[in-house]
Amino acid sequence: MRTTAKIEELDIYVWEGKADIVDRVARCMASFDVEVIRADDVAISPERTASRPSLAIISVSVIDSGALVLRDWQAAHGIPVVWVGAAPRDHDPTSYPSEYSHILPLDFTCAELRGMVMKLVAQIRAHSAKTHESDAMIANSECMQALLHEVDTFADCDTSVLVHGETGVGKERIAQLLHEKHSRYGQGPFVAVNCGAIPDGLFESLFFGHSKGSFTGAVVAHKGYFEQADGGTLFLDEIGDLPLYQQVKLLRVLEDSAVTRIGSATPVKLDFRLVAASNKVLPQLVKDGTFRADLYYRLAVIELKIPSLEERGAVDKIAIFKAFISQVVGNERLSALPDLPYWLADAVADTYFPGNVRELRNLAERIGVTVRQIGAWDAARLQRLLALARSSQPVPAESVAEVVVDRSKWDMAERNRVLAALDANGWRRQDTALYLGISRKVLWEKMRKYQIFDEEPETRESE
Repeated sequence: MRTTAKIEELDIYVWEGKADIVDRVARCMASFDVEVIRADDVAISPERTASRPSLAIISVSVIDSGALVLRDWQAAHGIPVVWVGAAPRDHDPTSYPSEYSHILPLDFTCAELRGMVMKLVAQIRAHSAKTHESDAMIANSECMQALLHEVDTFADCDTSVLVHGETGVGKERIAQLLHEKHSRYGQGPFVAVNCGAIPDGLFESLFFGHSKGSFTGAVVAHKGYFEQADGGTLFLDEIGDLPLYQQVKLLRVLEDSAVTRIGSATPVKLDFRLVAASNKVLPQLVKDGTFRADLYYRLAVIELKIPSLEERGAVDKIAIFKAFISQVVGNERLSALPDLPYWLADAVADTYFPGNVRELRNLAERIGVTVRQIGAWDAARLQRLLALARSSQPVPAESVAEVVVDRSKWDMAERNRVLAALDANGWRRQDTALYLGISRKVLWEKMRKYQIFDEEPETRESE
């Protein structure tokens, strides 16, 4: 009887090299809905690995033959790799690349193989579920809805896109959306590179790649970022940090649609879409002479501006905060707790986050871990975390003055909520504060902020 309940529609690519393992893998997995593919002499389709759960089983003898460029496999296919070798089952970097930790002995048993496959399938499913859960970008504010409309409009264009935005607003996430929504490039790889983190002297090797033997230590050929992105999207974050001499080389590749590896004289034709991003004002850099005008015009065919968290306003702040809290605490534990306290939502809405979504996520993780561990919305603990977050990010007055946020609707709703609570508790401040789950001092501050006075009931009755 075939058992398919735990493993369904799985592809296992086997590179056996000098080891005879393809048939053994096929026999061990015969009772599962698994397709075992001999990968030594076939082209692996990234489109297939993206649409079907897949993993690779590779003999370490393939490393010695130079038939497999390890990092290229991971970049192109993005699937887990199990290494098979006769050496003891430790993580000896001379036998197994340090970035891979899944190892089986050459004389593996069917039980060992199945156990490893089960473990990796569970990880693949968990990663897929997490990715799917985070796919939906929160965009309740009008400015974010307008941005996503722009993304939908230009996603299927082949031209370059330049994304502007402050640090932490989610420039890479927008680049991923542009990639995923493209009918052709979306089926290829998404290669993200932080231009501000390129070590001096390694630009050519990392971007252009190198041929085997082109320099000391080049024991195998290596594809650079340009080749890795072929057929897909190359995302260059912090493009404004590239030095001028590197900008020239980047422009040449974009103009020629080809790259020549170090140590080779043969150019390789490329077809990828470029999405660049910067938190700097590139036109100003052009005026200052630190960024090439011709490269800027080549990049900025389509420009997208991501609004800051302050521009998005309280409605997005609170929604994003709730989403992060749910991820940290877990839906099951969160459902056993009362709803997010009003005072906590107010505090998040009123806090300025210079680091934008990235900083808000950090705060949500701190609060989420605390709530998960103690199982309650402990006001005293959480207010200390809020105070610490605010004190660690001092905001210059001129920066705050530049932030223009329309909170009129939110403020009116909050004012009405406070008034309703006061009415329900006979305008007794201590009882009202307990009712709202805030301190008496916070209630007093809200009354002062929203201009609520003790004589307001009489005024309203006279009206």
